[in-house]
Amino acid sequence: MGDPIDEPSMASLNAAKQHLRAAMKQKLKALPHDAILSQSFKVYQTLRTLKPYANAKRISVFLSMPSGEIQTDAIVRDALATGKQVFIPYLHKNPAPAPGHPARVMDMVCLRDLADYESLKPDKWGIPSLDAATVRGRQRLFGDGPDGQPANELLLDLILMPGVAFDVSPNGDQIRRLGHGKGFYDYFLSRHEAKAASLGQQESPVLLYGLALSEQLLSPSEGAVPVGPHDKPLHGLILGNGEIKGPLAPPVNKTD
Repeated sequence: MGDPIDEPSMASLNAAKQHLRAAMKQKLKALPHDAILSQSFKVYQTLRTLKPYANAKRISVFLSMPSGEIQTDAIVRDALATGKQVFIPYLHKNPAPAPGHPARVMDMVCLRDLADYESLKPDKWGIPSLDAATVRGRQRLFGDGPDGQPANELLLDLILMPGVAFDVSPNGDQIRRLGHGKGFYDYFLSRHEAKAASLGQQESPVLLYGLALSEQLLSPSEGAVPVGPHDKPLHGLILGNGEIKGPLAPPVNKTD
């Protein structure tokens, strides 16, 4: 994860991230909705050919905003139809607040079936969302035990992640992701790693794949994604033109 950085460096890093988010927002705003749908279908088709997806039993999928990012509806439907356990993000108050920890955190909550998914209502950003009143009775990665500690042995196999911008490091050994700035995935991944360790696994088994519109991959001329010590590189990135980036992934063999 890297070494801690001092406050001036962190302020500079955050400013660079905010600048890139603003620039990418303007870039994506000009993208026609039909182009987003076309790229989303290409990502879906590509994902279905990959063994990391085919072999995954428990996956997390972000549910999409209406514009500006890959649409994941087809992916959720396919995952449910093929018998996977599909977990979706759920944001809530931190049940075990402490200094330096966020006030709001992200859990992953399992969809029961297709009808359950189709019953979700859009939130203020237009993202299909769980009714908070139903969460307690659902299967979750965290939050089941006292003080929010996990009371089960569930771990994810694959997390399909959103992002604002992505790039490949100059030496090609890392896929870097710029998120929306809330740190929800960073904190979730640290908790998932801790849970894996508590279950006797030296490393978290989960693979991290970004799903991105082609326009979200920065070219060298556009600069680089600023990263700090808590920004985890991805194992793979699937782009809207069907291209796969994956220097840290295990060999990505296509299914027969």
